[in-house]
Amino acid sequence: MQAIADGRDRILLTLATGTGKTFIAFQIAWKLFYSRWNLADWKSDAAPTRRPRILFLADRNILADQAFNAFPAFPEDALVRIAPDEIRKKGRVPKNGSLFFTIFQTFMSGPPQDDEASPGGILQDAPQNYYFGEYPPDFFDFIVVDECHRGGARDESNWRGILDYFAPAVQLGLTATPKRRDNVDTYHYFGEPVYVYSLKDGINDGYLTPFRVKQIATTLDDYVYTADDIVVEGEIEAGRRYQEADFNRVIMIPERERKRVEIFMSQINPREKTLVFCATQAHALIVRDLINRMKVSSDPNYCQRVTANDGALGDQHLRNFQDNEKTIPTVLTTSQKLSTGVDARNIRNIVLMRPINSMIEFKQIIGRGTRLYDGKDYFTIYDFVKAHEHFNDPEWDGEPLDPEVCKKCGCHPCECDKLPLQPCAVCGKQPCECEQPSCKKCGQQHCVCVKTTRVKLADGKARNIRHMMATSFWHLDGTPMSAQQFMESLFGKLPEFFRDEDELRVLWSMPDTRRKLLEGLAEKGFGEGQLVEMQKIIDAENSDLFDVLAYVAYASAPLTRTQRAESARPIIGSRYNYAQQVFLEFVLSHYVGQGVHELDQDKLTQLLRIKYHNSIADAVADLGQPDEISRVFVGFQQYLYQGQAAAP
Repeated sequence: MQAIADGRDRILLTLATGTGKTFIAFQIAWKLFYSRWNLADWKSDAAPTRRPRILFLADRNILADQAFNAFPAFPEDALVRIAPDEIRKKGRVPKNGSLFFTIFQTFMSGPPQDDEASPGGILQDAPQNYYFGEYPPDFFDFIVVDECHRGGARDESNWRGILDYFAPAVQLGLTATPKRRDNVDTYHYFGEPVYVYSLKDGINDGYLTPFRVKQIATTLDDYVYTADDIVVEGEIEAGRRYQEADFNRVIMIPERERKRVEIFMSQINPREKTLVFCATQAHALIVRDLINRMKVSSDPNYCQRVTANDGALGDQHLRNFQDNEKTIPTVLTTSQKLSTGVDARNIRNIVLMRPINSMIEFKQIIGRGTRLYDGKDYFTIYDFVKAHEHFNDPEWDGEPLDPEVCKKCGCHPCECDKLPLQPCAVCGKQPCECEQPSCKKCGQQHCVCVKTTRVKLADGKARNIRHMMATSFWHLDGTPMSAQQFMESLFGKLPEFFRDEDELRVLWSMPDTRRKLLEGLAEKGFGEGQLVEMQKIIDAENSDLFDVLAYVAYASAPLTRTQRAESARPIIGSRYNYAQQVFLEFVLSHYVGQGVHELDQDKLTQLLRIKYHNSIADAVADLGQPDEISRVFVGFQQYLYQGQAAAP
């Protein structure tokens, strides 16, 4: 608002995904609307005579619809959604309203000219031949350009002509991407941002959720054809090593995709909302079907694809996914469509099954998961494509590189004289309308040859695909952080109830001191729910809660409960008689299967009743008097927690 008051007509806001760009746009529009600010009166310093006409301009219908639905507090007759079908139905663009929402592509289309299809995509005719040209250049007082780094402000962009046409309006650009080489035109057009709020700021201030990354590698991350594999479709290039960028575009191996889906489906909570980014729309369809075959849910709509080809049905699936009151669909697969601008607050998992080559896109995809939601402390990225290496790029949080200048004129942006596009020498039209030659292979003008080679692996190879997984935690400046730092950022610092790991071991080895320690931790905000969540974060669901505390406090590698039981068995065998060993083996089986609470003192009677079929008398006859049974039950626990090295 201060920038408008200062007379600036090009304004830029750079805010991380999920920190409220649309909400800010709403607030600005609200102030302008109810103060009756408009350009004509403002420039003449006259009293306001009418409400402003504000245009919200995006590059995707889903973003325009999302913004339109975020402005319900305005009077209904003030809101206008500019859509091509409505324009064609009424024969003119809508002009009665105050807040208009549309996309560049709608403005770039227009009515048919001389019985030919309407222009679209390339700005080559006079503005009056396009829908945006049906508005006077000074019709809009204020224009909000959402995700403005994606084309509208670029010097060579076809959409730039729309912004130039409405030059009299004050134009506000909204972007989540800091200034970089590939979006420097945005900053040249709008100027330096009047306000910047980074992803790091958002997480540090508690407005965005932090994340962990599970880096996954398989034995089929690349592929060289061998004669025992079967080429089902297409042609294989013998001796070529197919890399990640080739999969699901140049070559498709169904067993590889099945294994990857198997891996992440075994890791995620099936009730948590998940986005899966795939190489192509066809790949997203394949992955959707694989997920629905492996799901535990009985709902047929558990996983759906949302891509450009899915149209209105895909948009409905997305709206259901965004609705936090609905649980279906739980998983969406996509290729490009959902990488930016989609407000779904309860996303807990993001799966990357295609390379992410752009730093801007990488940040936007991460932004799909950073939004806050009740009970959501963090989200997880499952990375099959080494996208996490972007964190090591200086552009993640470093200074932007200087833009490249034109080699001819030495300027940026280029100031060379641009020659108009010449008509085709054969047909005399621009763009060329000559008949294109047919494909030499299939004989069709629009080639229908199989583009992607499909390979079926030999049976032994399909069964022997292996994978490795590592979990890492990252600061928002791109530097790694320890699990302890990550959990302190979520839950705070662990209370100092023990001086070192040895004291923790002693406290944990006795049921009564273990109970008091857990009660003390709970009073300080580290209750069982928080400890179990920590267990999940460090992939230690099969470990003792002792291992969670030791890992967080002292970075000690966790042991599984099975490993602890195995280590204790030789000592139990040497210290207790046969009947006691049998009973303690029964206790260990409950400990391994259920967890450390099976070792609580008040669990003893229940365990005896289960083991001796509800006959305490039989237990006493077999194991000795109650005091002796209690001594054995309490005493053996120290052997579970003796200092041991974690298995490799």
